[in-house]
Amino acid sequence: MAITMFPKITLFVATFIFYSTINQPSLVFGSDPDPLQDYCLPSPHTHLCKNSSSITVDDFVFSGIKHPGNFTNKFSGVPVSSTVFPALNTLGMSLVRADFQVGGINAPHYHPRATEVAYVLEGKLYSGFVDTGNKLFAKVIEKGEVMVFPRGVLHFQMNIGDSPATVLGSFDSQNPGSVKLPAALFGSDIDSELLEKAFGLKSKEISKLKKRFGIKKEE
Repeated sequence: MAITMFPKITLFVATFIFYSTINQPSLVFGSDPDPLQDYCLPSPHTHLCKNSSSITVDDFVFSGIKHPGNFTNKFSGVPVSSTVFPALNTLGMSLVRADFQVGGINAPHYHPRATEVAYVLEGKLYSGFVDTGNKLFAKVIEKGEVMVFPRGVLHFQMNIGDSPATVLGSFDSQNPGSVKLPAALFGSDIDSELLEKAFGLKSKEISKLKKRFGIKKEE
């Protein structure tokens, strides 16, 4: 009898574990995998890590955000990912330096793969995010203050001070991704009729927005 019941007991336990897992969101994780070594600077010739004998301290130092990047509409963003700073590879983090001229904005956007912690180095900004229940969390933050933007939520910043502002953002992913709403909506090939109905705008208005935010194609 014990031998006969064993397969049934095993099946019951397996079924219980399966359904317990799918009904417990806390058991499901989605993030950068834990590294299997101290660091992994990619080799330019293979998909493997560089040999530690060829790595120096300079490989772990990045100087690309000492100064602002190029400004567009009073805003400059300089991302520091594993693409430009290979030492970040497999470490599950990245950075961005954002600079705002007076009145400059970081247009509403979201990061699909990372939470962002924004630290104000200089200036005063109106900063916030909107959660999935359309609740707004926003206030003016100043030099020395930190604000967190949960992963995947829409957030924004605007320099409301009378001097330039600088923010250093940190992400818990080496590739957080960034989807800026104006460019995603009007700079892509979404059908104009759909956009007209979604926003209650006329065809000419949609055309102007597409012209403004459209991606310029190389000739």
